Amino acid sequence: MTMAITISCKYKDQSQLYTYIRNDRLQESPSLLIQVYSGSLDRSEAQAILKLLHTYLPQAKVVGCTSGGAMIDGEFIEKETILLFTMFNEAAAEAILVDKHSIFKQTLADMMKKQQMMQSDIKAFMVLAGPLEKETKNLLEDLKEHYDHIPLFVGQASKAGFLLCNQSIIDEGSVIILLFGKNLTVTPISQYEKKELATPFVVTKARGQTIIELNDESPANVIGRYLGKAFVKQIPHSSAALPFIVHYNQIRTRALIVKQYNNGSIKLNTTVQAGARLSISYSDSRDFFKGNSIEPDILSANDIETMFLFYPYRNGQVLGHEAEKDLQFISSHLPLTGLVSFGELSIGQEERRICSGLGITESFTTPAEVNVAQLEQKNIKQEALAHLVQVTNHKNKQLQEQLNKTCQYYHILFKNNPDVVFTTDKQGTFTSINPLFELNTGYKENELLGQSVINMVSKEVVPRLRMHFNHALKGTEQIFHTEIIGKNGAKSYYEIKLVPIHIEGDIVGLYGMAKNLTELKIIENKLTELSYYDHLTGLPNKTKFTEQLNILIKRSRKNQQKLALLSIDIDRFKIINESIGHYFGDRILKQLSEKIEKKIPPESYLGNFGGDNFTLILSQSVNVDEVMKIAQSILAAIAEPIQFNQQEFYVTASVGVSLFPDDGNDRYHLLKNADIALNSSKQLGGNRTTFFSDEMNQHIIQRVEMEGYLRKAIKHKQFSLHYQPLIDLESGKIFGSEALIRWNHPKLGLVTPSRFIPLAEETGLINEIGKWVLNTACSQNKQWQRLGLGDLVISVNVAAYQFQQPEFLSIVEEALLRSGLEAKYLTLELTESTMLQNIEYSIEVMNSLRKMGVKVSIDDFGTGYSSLSYLKDLPINTLKIDRSFINNLKVDTSDIAIVKAIITMGHGLRVKVLAEGVETREQIELLKQLKCHYAQGYYIQKPLNILDFEKGIRESS
Repeated sequence: MTMAITISCKYKDQSQLYTYIRNDRLQESPSLLIQVYSGSLDRSEAQAILKLLHTYLPQAKVVGCTSGGAMIDGEFIEKETILLFTMFNEAAAEAILVDKHSIFKQTLADMMKKQQMMQSDIKAFMVLAGPLEKETKNLLEDLKEHYDHIPLFVGQASKAGFLLCNQSIIDEGSVIILLFGKNLTVTPISQYEKKELATPFVVTKARGQTIIELNDESPANVIGRYLGKAFVKQIPHSSAALPFIVHYNQIRTRALIVKQYNNGSIKLNTTVQAGARLSISYSDSRDFFKGNSIEPDILSANDIETMFLFYPYRNGQVLGHEAEKDLQFISSHLPLTGLVSFGELSIGQEERRICSGLGITESFTTPAEVNVAQLEQKNIKQEALAHLVQVTNHKNKQLQEQLNKTCQYYHILFKNNPDVVFTTDKQGTFTSINPLFELNTGYKENELLGQSVINMVSKEVVPRLRMHFNHALKGTEQIFHTEIIGKNGAKSYYEIKLVPIHIEGDIVGLYGMAKNLTELKIIENKLTELSYYDHLTGLPNKTKFTEQLNILIKRSRKNQQKLALLSIDIDRFKIINESIGHYFGDRILKQLSEKIEKKIPPESYLGNFGGDNFTLILSQSVNVDEVMKIAQSILAAIAEPIQFNQQEFYVTASVGVSLFPDDGNDRYHLLKNADIALNSSKQLGGNRTTFFSDEMNQHIIQRVEMEGYLRKAIKHKQFSLHYQPLIDLESGKIFGSEALIRWNHPKLGLVTPSRFIPLAEETGLINEIGKWVLNTACSQNKQWQRLGLGDLVISVNVAAYQFQQPEFLSIVEEALLRSGLEAKYLTLELTESTMLQNIEYSIEVMNSLRKMGVKVSIDDFGTGYSSLSYLKDLPINTLKIDRSFINNLKVDTSDIAIVKAIITMGHGLRVKVLAEGVETREQIELLKQLKCHYAQGYYIQKPLNILDFEKGIRESS
């Protein structure tokens, strides 16, 4: 019959405490000890708890202090207030508050007299000590001097903490708890260490806390074989004498058998996984008891009803994971409450430690019964150990046989391993190699044994190889890549893994495994080449080039040196590709790259960004004169004729230069500005070198800004059309108009077509703008016809880019269909250069327009090639004489001869001739004399908006 019971709870609030007391009927306990351990320094909370306990449990003795934590129900808890309720039957506890003014001996004597207590009734002293260690030691010395036979159990509060005794809270002093009673047994407990016996078992099948198979057998059979049948019969009681040590994932856990099933399975007090190793353990009494007089064998759940343990704080923290594991282990099979104390005290000249725990039992078992239980427990253990020795000897013999087999297996695996395998001693000399090592390197085993591994690598690899060997010899596994030189001098690429060889805890050498990655390395190098080098020229591509540029920029910045970046582009190389094909064009490009390489300094870095664009970095002796000299030599080399397929090709190049740090402080700005300078060279005709300037950059910024505005112009309806009248010179009547676009920007104001049309053509926006112009002009002309202004024609300019688009004809058809305008009233104006870009295609499109009924006019005639060889084949309706010939048209000028020739040719080709840019009456009269058909210009009328044009038409009629 057990009577000393301790229960515990975490304090939350008054309601929770009241419910806990009522549910466990603590108010009915005749003798009650309450321990309060506070995880905080909040005195007001502690005072409130004392008041509540006195109200609910006035018969109880209440003690406590600040604590570092507690172990409750196997869980370690910190920074909370813990309440422990110990209920006795006939035994009791008394608490004495000892401050610096108290006389402990007299107080103790008075209390013993009051309780009619003999000294022999006192079974243990529990002391909760304050922070003054000197005063506390004096008190403990006094206790040990007069009560040496009574166990002493001590815990200490923190320096900033406090002590509790009944309804009092103090900062200094001690609280002494006396445990007394005739039937009370107190067992002092010390820290202990479990030692392992025999070879570990392997858990081959488990579920939760149940082990189904050990070493692929029934656990009961394995345990019986090693520890005897008597041990198995006494499970779970015998397990307390020889518990298990469980090893899993490098974690070591103590475990007890709590149940044995009929099928031979066993249940532990902890979960276990398949693959865990179990070894039998026992307590070393010299470490376990530290001088205590009881046998360890009887320490089990049947002997001790309540256990208190104090664990000390050290260096500001709890003993750590091992201490927590200890507490968890004890609590798994004993009724433990573990507290964390803020000090570890010792007394006496030999600094003998005070016990760290008390096991408390209040029962009515006779001493004789206890001795019998102890003896039975000792006999079981002795029989089990004797049986274990016998089995172990037999097992050793089996292990030796198994070892011999294992050596044979290892030898077979070593010789037949699909990878290169070798071993070395601590000096790095070979001690063994497998056949694949011989096959891969060409060396025989007798040629390498005793030789250093270093002899098989190149000199530059030796330091790195030594580093990996040294790390491996210190116990760290190494994996690295390196080249191995074979007997014939050939190099092969390997991934090597070095593992230290441990024998009885010492590293005696290294075990090496090597995978031959030579073929993979070749593929990797090829992929690197494809990723970082241009496949045609073999030069670094943009990715590789920019990496090197970054490196050289950092170096130049550090050394305060200049860099020059040259962007080189072959002029009109597209013509060569179109004339002889891309295959032969690539071969010429390869020759050009070789020419450039021959003209650049050895320390320079040349790359190819694709096609005919090369980029060059100059990093030595960089100045404008030297850069210009190198650039001119490159241009001269490129300009030399290229012999190919018995033909000579002449090409030129353009160069743009940016300088670090003058034109950019990073790769982005250097590359951008070199390209800007290159474009400037091309715009000036090519075959030249241009250095970047801020003015160029400003021009580019303005151009980018203009492009942004242009993209929004249609959406925001910023474009409008003006219409310049066309007159018949013979009748003097207006027969139509030319639609001219205008752009009125809210910020830039009126932007002339000469500013934005070239940009629109370059960016491709001209296609969308041209479509809008065509639709708007056709619709407006049809509207005028509906208003009765006559059968007016409308003339619309078509850009080269727009004309070359495959969908151009469908755009024209759509404009006519949407507007309702008949095709015969629409004239499309094309420049000579537009048609000559692809003469066959141009003729095909113009024929399609003629079939539709649309007329075609050649604009600005006389400023292009003006070749009769193509002009006679073009399906055109009108020749439009450029204004440059009309501006100076006078009787005594050469321009009149040119204009006369164009008009005469037009008559010969049976096409109409229109003169634009007419500014004077004299020009009108001369054009009439020359029999020119039509005219337009400011003398006749400037371009007009819709309303003014309508007004002019009405007035002229």
